[in-house]
Amino acid sequence: MIRSPQNQTEWKAYFELRFDILRAPWGQAKGSEQTTDEAQHQHFAFFNDANQIIGVGRLDQTAPKVGQVRFMAVAANQQGKGIGKAIMDEIQAVCKAQGCLQIILHAREVALPFYQKLGYQLVEPSHLLFGEIQHYLMQKTLDA
Repeated sequence: MIRSPQNQTEWKAYFELRFDILRAPWGQAKGSEQTTDEAQHQHFAFFNDANQIIGVGRLDQTAPKVGQVRFMAVAANQQGKGIGKAIMDEIQAVCKAQGCLQIILHAREVALPFYQKLGYQLVEPSHLLFGEIQHYLMQKTLDA
């Protein structure tokens, strides 16, 4: 099941997964997995049968009719099982229902094949996170 976290326990698990996958391996401080504007964005959490969050993603509205996927993460022991694809499918459906015509994201180099399989096109190298993780701007045009 994919939905937004609904209580303090779920939000804690949501942000812990983001930290564990996207920040801790690079020695980043706890709290670096969150931004000050979290409440302004849509959050997606994949819950397993035991009601544990094992995948997360966030959708930001960056411009009229453009959504941006951020903070995609799947628990290390759950990767390769379709969880990331399910979250991306849900984000895309929500984005399309809200009138978005395009989705952009900045993918880590290791994730390029994953996003390309989902129909995202590589645009250009974007930023270097933590001085070592190259990211690439990717985009996908949605049917009107």
